[in-house]
Amino acid sequence: MAAGMNSGSDGSPAADNWGRRGFIGAVAATAAAAVVAAPAPASASALSPLSGPSAPPAGRTPRRTRQLFLGTYTTRAGGGTGLGLASYDETSGRITGTGTLTGVPDPSYLCLHPSGKTLYAVNEREQGGVTAIALSAAGPEVLGTRATGGAGPCHLSVHPGGRWLLSANYGSGSVAVHPVESSGALGELSDLATHSSPPPGPGQDGPHAHQIVTSPDGGHVLAVDLGNDTVYSYRLDTKQGKLSQVSYAALRAGAGPRHLTFHPSGRFAYLANELDNTVVVCAYDPASGRLTPGEPQSTGTGEGTSYPAQLLVTREGTFAFLANRGHNSLTRYAVEADGARLRLLDTVPAGGDFPRHIAFSPSQQLLFAANQKSDSVSVFTVGGDGRLSPAGEPFAAPVPVCALPV
Repeated sequence: MAAGMNSGSDGSPAADNWGRRGFIGAVAATAAAAVVAAPAPASASALSPLSGPSAPPAGRTPRRTRQLFLGTYTTRAGGGTGLGLASYDETSGRITGTGTLTGVPDPSYLCLHPSGKTLYAVNEREQGGVTAIALSAAGPEVLGTRATGGAGPCHLSVHPGGRWLLSANYGSGSVAVHPVESSGALGELSDLATHSSPPPGPGQDGPHAHQIVTSPDGGHVLAVDLGNDTVYSYRLDTKQGKLSQVSYAALRAGAGPRHLTFHPSGRFAYLANELDNTVVVCAYDPASGRLTPGEPQSTGTGEGTSYPAQLLVTREGTFAFLANRGHNSLTRYAVEADGARLRLLDTVPAGGDFPRHIAFSPSQQLLFAANQKSDSVSVFTVGGDGRLSPAGEPFAAPVPVCALPV
C-alpha cells in the first residue's frame, strides 16, 4: 500500500477497511458473560496449546505461571468468540490455553487497571464500546459495557490515578473519557474530543485516532491520529473528566502515526509511522505537553511499506523494539544519548504473519507477539543485550490482535 493511502487500524486498504474490521453490520453483543474455567475439547472458542517444553520431572517444583489475556475479532471469519484466557510459564514462555470469556465483543485491545483487579477491552465496532472485566481468584467476570460515543475504538489506557479510562475511536477520529468506579466498573462518558484540525493527510477521509496514552509524569494525555498525521496533547481535569487541548505536533504528510511509546525519563517519545514505514524520536516537554518530532528513521525492513505497528522500550531505557507487520519481523534498537537517539541494531523474524501487537511480561524477560494473520502468538526471551530468542513453538489462537501478559 502506498504511503498516504487511507488505512484501517489493521493496516488494510480503505476499500475493505470497514468490512474486514467487522464494524458495518456487526450485531451488538447481548450474551451474558460466561467463563470457561478449563480448556474445552476441540471447539471454536477454546484455545489449544501447541507443543512446548515437557513437564518438570517428578519432585521438582513447577515453574511459576502467570495469566495471559488475548484480544481478537469476534465478528471476523476465523476470529474468536470472546476474550481469550491463557497462562504462561515465566521461565520457558510456554503458553497454555484456559478458555474463553464470552460477552466481550471484538476485544481488539486490552489494558489493566493499576490495581490489577480490573481488565478493560475496547469493543471495536461501528457503535464502539469499552468493557470492564473484574479479575479474581474465581475467574474473570464482565462488569458491563459503556458506549465510547464513536466508531471503531482500537486503543484504551487507564490514567495513572486509576479514576479515568481513556479510549481512541479510530473510525470517527475522537477520544473518549469514562469515570472508573470503585468496583472497577465504568460510568457514563464524561467527555468526547474530536480531532477536527489540522485537515486529514493525503488520501485520508478524515481523522483516525489510533492511540491515547498519559505522559509518564501524569501531566498530559497524548492522542495519536493516523488520519491527520498529528499527535494531540491534552490536559485532563481529574475531577470532572474533561479534556482540554494544549498543543499538537504535526508529522510529515502521509506519515500515518500509529503508536507512541515514552522513554522512562519522560523527556523523549518514540513514534511508529504506519504509512511511511519510519520511526521518529520526539522530544517531549512535560511542563507544556509539547511534542517535537525529529527526523524519520529506518525500521530496518528495506524498501516498501511494512506497516510498523508498535514500539516497546525497556524499563531501563536501554533498548527499544518495533513490530513490523508487512515484513513479519521485530526490529531492535539501542537507545542512546539518554533517550534522545535510537540506533538500529537488527531485525529478527516475528515467528508469525502480521505481528499486530507486542508486549513485555512484567519481568520484561519475555516478549509476546500477537500474529494476526497466522492465528498465533510468538514468545521470545529478552537477553541482557536486548537480543530476542524464540521461546518454543508459537501458540495457536484465533486472530490474535492483542496479547496482554500480567
